[in-house]
Amino acid sequence: MAERSELHPRNKHNGQYDFSLLTENCPSLKKFVQLNPYGKQTINFFNPQAVKALNKALLVTHYGIRYWDIPKNYLCPPIPGRADYIHYIADLIDPEGVNMMVKEECDDQPRRQCRCLDIGVGANCIYPIIGHVEYGWTFVGSDIDPLSIENARKIVTCNPVLAHKIDLRLQKDNRKIFDGIIAPDEYFDVTICNPPFHSSREEAEDGTLRKLSSLKGETVKKAKLNFGGNANELWCEGGELRFLLNMISESQKYRVNCGWFTSLVSKEKNLDKLYAKLKVVHASEYKIIRMYQGTKSSRILAWRFGK
Repeated sequence: MAERSELHPRNKHNGQYDFSLLTENCPSLKKFVQLNPYGKQTINFFNPQAVKALNKALLVTHYGIRYWDIPKNYLCPPIPGRADYIHYIADLIDPEGVNMMVKEECDDQPRRQCRCLDIGVGANCIYPIIGHVEYGWTFVGSDIDPLSIENARKIVTCNPVLAHKIDLRLQKDNRKIFDGIIAPDEYFDVTICNPPFHSSREEAEDGTLRKLSSLKGETVKKAKLNFGGNANELWCEGGELRFLLNMISESQKYRVNCGWFTSLVSKEKNLDKLYAKLKVVHASEYKIIRMYQGTKSSRILAWRFGK
């Protein structure tokens, strides 16, 4: 696997995976490790079980998470990319780097505790795990899927390092995003979101086939989503664009409850319509934060309202 040299400078996953260390900390990963044509250790990233084992190894090795699991067919996210989002958000809300010192360097000066809302926390609970362990942030994670909330709560309960730091809330109205989650007197420094990218299961599967065909250099006609994922996580009516337009509309109502609103945006072509919507709701500032992972690029849309 090529080195991930373009990840955020503070991302623990820069460089190649240390499979000797990872398998020592998580022996269940060992059976998935193989040599690539260059004699380097790797795994088959199209094998969901291998990816899940790698995630467990990364979480225990780099974040001290002793228990982590997800239900069958639920999204198993690539941790380096998720960590990048958190690190870039840390730069957004703390541009001077005041609260980015490692814990040992700031014991006499406790870091200001950021409060973050994760829209669509999922069964994996990855963003709250990384955000809390890396920066000491506290989280509220919301989701429309009861099983996701139940599984995320089990992860939090089974890891003392996360206890009382992550609150999980079920969104009972799947037409709403912030309504029913943010209380009138609550304040969040930032909201984050990895929205459903596709408008249907067929569109999600077509996207996977195109990606696999490009990687393999030949037409792939059938494949499983290698990171799993269900309707709540990968697709929704209207896809990413409608979801984010709705999010921007609702954000205006909570302008005094949140410092920054942010979301990943998978499709560059959606940005012009999102910018237009931000002007309609009178956002005082908005920006795009670019992220790069090898040959892949992604982006975060961030916006806020004046006081």
